[in-house]
Amino acid sequence: MEKFVNCFFELLDGTDKSLITSDTVFKELEEWTSILALSLIAMVDEVYDVTLDTDDIRDANTLEDLYRAIQQKM
Repeated sequence: MEKFVNCFFELLDGTDKSLITSDTVFKELEEWTSILALSLIAMVDEVYDVTLDTDDIRDANTLEDLYRAIQQKM
């Protein structure tokens, strides 16, 4: 989980790292855009060799939810 949170943080530009935890509601971040969603999908594919789809992202609220979706596909 810690690795995933760190990888997600690396996608952001200007967000305070202390705000990014497993409980972060990522869609409420000021930086959350469709471009960031695509970057997230690419990062997950590269790091975890898992393909997240838009349903996975839509159904998730927190970073922990996203991480669980990744684990279910591994």
